[in-house]
Order: sequence, then structure tokens, then C-alpha cells
Amino acid sequence: MKIYTRTGDDGTTALFSGGRVPKYHPRVEAYGTVDEMNSVLGVARALKPSPDTEAYLTHVQSQLFHLGADLATMLDSNNARAIRITETQVRWLEESIDALTAQLPPLAAFILPGGTPAAAQIHIARTICRRVERLVAQLAGQEAVNANLLPYLNRLSDFLFTLARWENHHAGIADEQWTVSP
Repeated sequence: MKIYTRTGDDGTTALFSGGRVPKYHPRVEAYGTVDEMNSVLGVARALKPSPDTEAYLTHVQSQLFHLGADLATMLDSNNARAIRITETQVRWLEESIDALTAQLPPLAAFILPGGTPAAAQIHIARTICRRVERLVAQLAGQEAVNANLLPYLNRLSDFLFTLARWENHHAGIADEQWTVSP
């Protein structure tokens, strides 16, 4: 199978639900940014985090393909194979956040992103997740989207923040608190 199709040479791309939209369409911008976040998480995995962090990241990367597929499929699609983000995935994030937080010192201040190379990459992914959330909120103001997308993205950014803290804690690196500079 060839990787190129030439169908996008006119500046449009196909949606999973059928039809074509411009490559600058807000829906394409949203799922393209999900792809960017997924790639950054791949870099975090390449930096050899702890085995538990590796497992969490692998799971999230798979879920991000679900998220991208959901965004690439119009909500009113009759495609029986449409992949959607569900409440179950939102709950998994919440349960994971709670499990990781239980192993961390209480958060008493804003912290500076950083620490291990893997944790720093996870922080970058968190900021990309926040951008995706803004893009999906904007898209939702223009057309119908899955109601689970915004809760999922909101929890995912919290999860990535918590996982970065957990990875640093596991490596023996304390949170670096933000202090107001004179």
C-alpha cells in the first residue's frame, strides 16, 4: 500500500464520516494537534521513564487515537464503526489521577514544569492538551461534537500534570515550587 494518495493535493482532507473539508478546518486543527500531543508522549516514552509511567503513556497514546478518530468523525455520522470517547475513558483518567495523587506529597503551590527529561516532555504534552481543549471548545461552538470530549481533555491535562509529578517523585526529584521574583 502506498502512503501517499494525492487526494489532499488540493488542500482538503477526508473525514472518517465521509466528505472532505479544508485542511485548515477547526476539526482538522483539533485532531492534528492531538497527533502532535501523541508524538510528544512518544518522545517521553523514548526517554525511558519508569515502567509504570511507560505503561500509563502507552495506554494514553492508544486513547489519543480514539480521540483523533472521534474528532475526524462528524457526530451525526451513520458509520457503525465510529470510535467515540466515552465516560469510561474519562473515569479511567479520574481513577488514575486519584491513584497517582495518593502516592505524592500534597500540592501546596504552583510548580515549575521540569524534572526528569520524561517528566518535562509530559509537561509539554500537558500544555498541548490544553491547546487541544481550547480548539475543541471552539469547534463545539461551531458544530456538534461528542459531549465526552471536553471532560476527557480536561481530565487528560490533569492526568498528565499528575503523571509528570509522579515520574519526578519516583525518580527522587522534588517539585520545584514557583516563587514570585522581585
